[in-house]
This record gives sequence, structure tokens and C-alpha cells, in this order.
Amino acid sequence: MAIRSQRCLRRRLGLLALPLLLLTTLAHAGVQLVVDGVDDTLKGPVIAGLELSQYATREVSEAQVQRLYERAPDQVKAVLAPYGFYDASAIGRIEQVGTDWRVTLHITPGEPVLITSVDIALDKQAADIPGIRRAKRAIERLKDQQLNDGTYDAARDALSSALTANGFLNARLVTRRVEVNRGEHSAAIKLAWEAGQRYRYGQIHFEGSQFREGFLDRYVPFKSGDYFSQDQLLQLQQALNGADYFSVVNVLPDIDEAKEGVIDVTVQLAPAKRTIYTGGPFIGTDTGVGLRAGMERRWINRRGHKWKNEIVLAQRLKTLSTLYSIPMPGDNQRSFNFGANYRDANTTTSQSRTLELVANETRLWHGWTRTIGLHALSGTFTVGKQSGEKDNAQGLEHGRSTLLYPEASLSRKKADNPTFVRNGWSIDIYARSTVGTLLSDASFSQLAADAKWIHAFTRRDRLILRGSAGYTWTDNFDALPPQLRFFAGGDRSVRGYSFQSIGPKNSFGRVIGGKSLLVASTEVEHYFTKNWGMAAFVDAGNAFSGVDYRPRVGAGLGVRWLSPVGMIRVDVGTPIHDKDKHGVELHLVIGPDL
Repeated sequence: MAIRSQRCLRRRLGLLALPLLLLTTLAHAGVQLVVDGVDDTLKGPVIAGLELSQYATREVSEAQVQRLYERAPDQVKAVLAPYGFYDASAIGRIEQVGTDWRVTLHITPGEPVLITSVDIALDKQAADIPGIRRAKRAIERLKDQQLNDGTYDAARDALSSALTANGFLNARLVTRRVEVNRGEHSAAIKLAWEAGQRYRYGQIHFEGSQFREGFLDRYVPFKSGDYFSQDQLLQLQQALNGADYFSVVNVLPDIDEAKEGVIDVTVQLAPAKRTIYTGGPFIGTDTGVGLRAGMERRWINRRGHKWKNEIVLAQRLKTLSTLYSIPMPGDNQRSFNFGANYRDANTTTSQSRTLELVANETRLWHGWTRTIGLHALSGTFTVGKQSGEKDNAQGLEHGRSTLLYPEASLSRKKADNPTFVRNGWSIDIYARSTVGTLLSDASFSQLAADAKWIHAFTRRDRLILRGSAGYTWTDNFDALPPQLRFFAGGDRSVRGYSFQSIGPKNSFGRVIGGKSLLVASTEVEHYFTKNWGMAAFVDAGNAFSGVDYRPRVGAGLGVRWLSPVGMIRVDVGTPIHDKDKHGVELHLVIGPDL
């Protein structure tokens, strides 16, 4: 029994030791690689090019480490040669650290090779084309720089691509040499191209279009017989995508079928969904809680006309609008627009019910979006009314007016990212004026501008500056409805005050709006994460008449969230040094930066 018990005990001990033996077998000696003597831009490629780096998590024996270490100097030379270091060397040592091997390499890159001459042979016809000329100069600017195979290859290939992009479809690179003199640490670049014939456009064929023949020709930025250009083909594709008519746009030059220097272009199209519906709830401190619904016909006939309708039902704003557009495709993206808008607005200081008819023309003009049109506005309004007051309260001003006036506007914006702008700006300018009292109850002229500038001064911080200014000339200010008067206060004005709550007052102390406006804002944002941040702001300004300008100041803090539906801004502002206004005001805005 004792012998049997001892055998059982040994068997059990053996089973318990099995995992330990397995762990010992699975344990391995890896390589810890340390490289110095080169900057960070070269350290990464050197480590990646060394076989030793492949054994960071792989078992390796002492003999294998020794063989890999002996091959390392040649591998370092091979890696650094494309960067212009042809005399690189490496020395080091091997140490055992626990179960791992630490290999330290001290690299001496040596004197770099400099490009001392650049010789480019290119047909004069091709060399005179701006895009090709710029690519050629990019190669020539490599002279006196350190030889770098990647930079050289990219510049050489860019010139080949420029030749193809500008119609030299048969261009050939016949000479491509980089002559390196290791003794003098110098290199000479010699390149030569045979450009060949420059191709021209033939016919443009549209396939799958839902429009009448000839309509899409207006989107084409070239004509048959012009020299081929890939940039123009990209412009055509962008224009057709921007028209919002198609779900698929493929612009295909028929290169394989090109004959006698002529190349046809096929444009493959698939219609987009013709009618789209939009809608949903929204909230804004200026408008309150509301619902928005819209219907858009992307095209209503074979001439590409568009029709858009929208209804807004909110606590303090109700609108019903329709817009009919006639696009006139071309470089200036011209269109004629006819619309109507019924508006029932109830702000802190006014109420109005108006119907507005609009006819205008929009187009691109020297980089700006220019709009010139005619407005007819008619309705009733009450100014100075506060929430809950009756219409016959003392000091209220009631009016009814009809106005006919032309309007012209210019707008432009530039942003590096439409979702979250790090550097960008926008400017909107408009001017409107009646023609005396022709078909109008009052004569007025008005000029106004809004501007915004955004600059990211660190990776996580943005500075936002904003300003608004306006002036009105009129012989009968009382006949102007609230939307043609200037007020201050609100989300996009002086925060800390409610929407349109500040401005000139009548003899009863009621805010009635002013002839002039001047508002400015400074805001700093800091982001703790990619999508969450906070803001601190100071706003100042007021609406006024004459020269009696007394700016109101509001300041506060806000939260920023870059949500899936866009930027959401929640601000809490308070008036500064205002004896008539105290407390805090909550502001909520959802929408893009510009």
C-alpha cells in the first residue's frame, strides 16, 4: 500500500508540473532593439528595415541574434541610401536582459549626397503649359537639396501625370538617370520626355439622363476641339454631382478608342430619387420648441426645374414657404428663383404676420455668390408688445405696410472643414431700397453686413470673432415692419439677452428697434476631447438711431458638442453692468460653424 501511495503521489506531482514545463517551453527570448544616431524621421525606416525588429515577440536563440546582428550594418546602409546617405555605418553591442536580448546600434549616417545638377528635356509645346511648367519647376528646385529617392520619384511621376492630364496621352519618359558620385557626395539628375501628340476633345455622350437633349451640355466646361484636360473632366463631374439630379456620375474618357488625336467622353448617369421629404423636431432659444417639415422635387420637368416647400411650426415662429428654381447651368452656376413666404413671428418685443413674394437671380461672381432680385412685402405688425400683454396695452405701436423693393446681396465663405472649421471665414453683405414710394407705404434704403472669422491657434483651441453692422435711411420709420428694423440680443447677437430684446425705446419704455446696428463678439473654445469642449465669450453691441450708441455687454460660458447631426452649442450668458437687466439667459444653437 505504501509503494502504491508513493507512485500515485509521484503521478500527481508530475501532472502538477506539466503546466510549468509547458510554460518553460513557451517562454522565449525576444529582441529589444535600440537605435540612435539618426533623427526620428530616419529612425522609423531603419528599425523597419532591420531583420532584428521582426523578433521583438518571436523566440530567438543566441546564435540567431548574433547572425542577425552581423547583417545589421549592411541593412542600415541599404535603408539609408535612398535618403542620400551612401556612407552610413553602424556599430553596437548585444546584451542579455532577463530572457530577452537587447541589441543597441549606434548609427553614423555620414555626409549626405547633394543634388548638384538637374537636366530636363521636354518639348516646348508641353513645357509652356502652366500645369506642366509647375511640375517641371518642382523637379528643378531639387537642385542643391539632399538626394531623397522618394521625393525625386514623386516629382518625376508628377510631371508624367501632368503630361497625361493635359492631353499628352502618349508621352514617354525616355531618359531617367540619377548619377551618384560617392567620392564627391554629389548627384546629377537627367530626365527626358517625348510628349508626342496633344489630344483634343471629340464628342461628349450622356447615357442615362432623364433630361431633354442638350440640357446637360450647359454643365460641360469645354467644347469639342478643345485640348483634353483631366481637371476639366473633374469639374464636369463635380458640377453634375452638385446639381443634385443624379445618384451616379461617371465621367469616362474613351482613351482606348482615341483616334487621330481626338478623344470622346462618355458620361454615365443614374437619376437620383426624384422627391425627398425631410422633417423632425427642433429647439432654439429664439424660436422655442417646434416641428419642421419639407418636400423637395429635385426636378419637375425635362428642363431641370426645381421646387422646394417647407413649413415650420414653433412656439414663437410659424412659416410656410415655397421656392421654384430654374437652373441655368454653366461656369457661373446661374439660376432664376421665384418664391413666397408667409411668416408669423412672435419675439420678446414684437409680433408680425407678413406675406413676402420674391423673384431673383443668383450666380457666382468673382468668387462670390451674388443675388439680385425684387421683393414685395405686405402685412401687419405690433412693436413693443411683451409676452401676455393685450393688443390695446398702452405704448404699443401697431402698423400695416406694403413695400416693394429691389435687393442685392453678396456672400462668400471659406473653410478647411465644413463640419468643424479650424481656419475659415464668411462674409454676407446686402443692400435693399424702395424706388421712392412706388407701390410702397414708405421710402427706405438699407445696407448691412455680417462677418465671422475662425482660427485654431492650437490643436485644441479656437478663436472666433464675429461682427454685424447695418444702417437704414427712411422718411417713415414707423411704417417699417420688425424684420426691416434692427434689434440686438439673442443667440447670434448679444448673448445674455433674449432674442431682439434690446434696442431703442419709445416714450413708454418699449423696445421698438432702430435704424442702425453695431455688434461684435469674441469667443474662445477649448476641446477636452475630439467632440467635447467648452467656450468663454464676450458680446457687445446694440441697435440704435442717430448717434446715440450705447452698447450692451453680455458674457458667459458654453458647452460644445460635435454631434452626429452637427455642432450643438449651449451657452449661458449674463448682462454685464446693466442696471435694468439681471440674471442669466440660456442659448441653444444647432448648426454649422459658418
